[in-house]
Amino acid sequence: MKLLYQTHSPYARKALVFAHEAGLAGQIEVIHHETSPTKRNEAVYGQNPLGKVPVLLRPDLPPIFGSDVICEYLDSLHAGQPLIPMKGEARWLALRVQAVAMGMADSGVAVRWETARRPEALRYPPLRDGHAQKILAGYAWLEQELDVDGPVHVGHIAVATTLSWLAFRDLPGSTDKCARLKAWYSAFIMRPSMLETPLSGETQD
Repeated sequence: MKLLYQTHSPYARKALVFAHEAGLAGQIEVIHHETSPTKRNEAVYGQNPLGKVPVLLRPDLPPIFGSDVICEYLDSLHAGQPLIPMKGEARWLALRVQAVAMGMADSGVAVRWETARRPEALRYPPLRDGHAQKILAGYAWLEQELDVDGPVHVGHIAVATTLSWLAFRDLPGSTDKCARLKAWYSAFIMRPSMLETPLSGETQD
């Protein structure tokens, strides 16, 4: 399999960290691609009509795109404990945590558009501030709701890759005022799956 990837994407990193946690990273060739709404990458558009990474290319099968879907697919390929719980409240907690983390990443992207990427004359501070509030609310929610003692699941991976990207981009919020979340995060980012997938690079618009 091949993973169309971007070294500064929280979404792509989430899929790759998941592959490491599932024991599948050795079966995947990672291929870096720069993508942006303002910079068309024809190779990525050829595999994903949205022109976004991550995209998982499978031999003789259609490509799979979107980090959530790629993680679902990868979870079907290994014989270990599922990283996406199959049923019950454990499943819904993992998916809720994933949803909050991905929403925080989405809001982080929006804040970057209104602070760094959009021409200054076109920026809209109220939109920036609204998305910043979503990020801060996400930190507060995770401090209360994240299951910090259970087995690793997709929500944990989504949280760790999102929080590390928010810090990488110097976006609003931190774990400093969230003692429970900070302790868990400090331990999780030392896992081999995180250490082997460092963030790097700048967005190319």
